[in-house]
Amino acid sequence: MEKELTGKESLSLITEMIGRAKREAAGDGSFQLLLWGWVIALCNFGHYFLSKSGYEKPYIVWLLVIPAVVASIWKGAQERKKARIKAHLDNVLIQLWIVVFIGMICLLAFMPVINYSHNPIILLLAAVGVIATGAMIKDNTVKIGGWVLILGAIVGFLVPVNDQYLVGGIAMILGYLVPGYLLKKKYKNRV
Repeated sequence: MEKELTGKESLSLITEMIGRAKREAAGDGSFQLLLWGWVIALCNFGHYFLSKSGYEKPYIVWLLVIPAVVASIWKGAQERKKARIKAHLDNVLIQLWIVVFIGMICLLAFMPVINYSHNPIILLLAAVGVIATGAMIKDNTVKIGGWVLILGAIVGFLVPVNDQYLVGGIAMILGYLVPGYLLKKKYKNRV
């Protein structure tokens, strides 16, 4: 027999479910922030240093993105399978990052049109995703990471194209990795 809940018990149950959904979204978010933070920072730094050393094809390091996409999709699917609560928040986050990713792909397709000054624009697109994610999971550290990405984009617009890779790498460390590790720590403490 099911017990009828009082208004207070219903509110408590709803609050608990929302909190659990946020923690699950935050836990998955830390993985994605860390994965993409490391991969994109390493690619940016690799591109910068290979270019500075005179290597003819410094863009080759960006092939690391391919296994990262596979890992990201796989991990996301695993997290969704084991999630105890299927929340609207999860769907919004997935759609947000799909649109950000598609925006980045479109931008990369038109690099010659923007004179290969794509890195600051990619940082801006990532900032939109990071700030929105931080707002949805109510985490100020993640939102601040997005603002760091915006600052990196502004600096990137002011330096030569090759130096944009160095700026991009630093922005990814500060805007993705620092919030990602802090989110992971916070999530582990709550579970």
